[in-house]
Amino acid sequence: MSNEIYRLNAVSRFMRPDAALKKDLDEIVNLATQICETPVGLVTLLDQNTQWFKASKGVDIDCTSREISFCNYTILQSDLIIINDTLLDERFLSNPLVIADPHIRFYAGATLTTTDGYAIGALCVVDFKPRKLTETQQNTLRILSKQVMNLLELNYTLRYKQQQKAETEKQKAIIAESRLKLNAIFGSSKDTHILVDRDLKVIAHNRASAMFVRNAYGKKIKNGTSVLEYADPEVAHVFAQYFNKAFEGKSVKFEWHMRPDTKFDSWKELEFVPIKDGAKNVIGVALNSADITDRKSQEDQINIQNAALTRIAIIQSHELRRPVASLLGIMALLRLEQKNGSFEYFDILEHTVNELDIKIREIVKDSENTIASQLSFVA
Repeated sequence: MSNEIYRLNAVSRFMRPDAALKKDLDEIVNLATQICETPVGLVTLLDQNTQWFKASKGVDIDCTSREISFCNYTILQSDLIIINDTLLDERFLSNPLVIADPHIRFYAGATLTTTDGYAIGALCVVDFKPRKLTETQQNTLRILSKQVMNLLELNYTLRYKQQQKAETEKQKAIIAESRLKLNAIFGSSKDTHILVDRDLKVIAHNRASAMFVRNAYGKKIKNGTSVLEYADPEVAHVFAQYFNKAFEGKSVKFEWHMRPDTKFDSWKELEFVPIKDGAKNVIGVALNSADITDRKSQEDQINIQNAALTRIAIIQSHELRRPVASLLGIMALLRLEQKNGSFEYFDILEHTVNELDIKIREIVKDSENTIASQLSFVA
């Protein structure tokens, strides 16, 4: 059963011959019938349930059931099978092709065997009367069957190579398109990207990194040189440590204040990312750098604003409310001294002080809310 599965796989390789091959097979069939002096000749392929005619002479159908096919016996042996008279062979006495139309009485078939050893069909000749083949006719049938198989194998190989070539060209086009898109993104990025190997040699870099190295260090970055050549000496050893961590498989990300108090004063967000192959081995490290100077400046401004708001809140909550509290205390004393009499404008004064206290509380609350919102924005 397992061998039959492989045989059927082999058959499937030859089920769709092109027009040129079919013409060649028809010519071989014609030659076989002329030499063997028979009215019918066939090139057959046997799949799981059907006998297919891939070339034929003397028939107007393209298949029969494999169960009743004569070639089903042919593929079981390596040499010719010859039935001189089907009515004298017990295997075919009750075959529908013998007892009914077309009433086959003679059959000779040569097995078609692939280069990997699978019998896939036959080159056969058929007659409607008993007959015999001469030794020359038999040898010719054997030779022609090998030629049929050679043509089938050659056609399959050529089609397979064409398919492989087409698939290769398709993959090349996909890779080229992907590379073009990647280069467009990689090259147009404002962030710097440098890829290094395990020896810290630069193997790829984008335009932004070349401009950064040229402006900051007055150098031209080159593939094959050490990436540490493009770092300040005082931080080169630190960068080397980060690269080592990345080669251990750990991503490293941090903020770096570059050359403070110089014309190159700026903030960078650096990331060391391990690059792995299909086997998960680290084969390189990508050093990515983004300029975050504007963001850091905004954070500083927000911190200054928050500090100012905090000072205002302290002033509002303590320094402004302190005199109000004193006034409220004085008014309480006055009320005790004048509890048996009336105090002119006392009610107006009390109302005014209380109103001032309410307003100050509202200002303090607004300041606290502003500070809280600023802090949440930064976070």
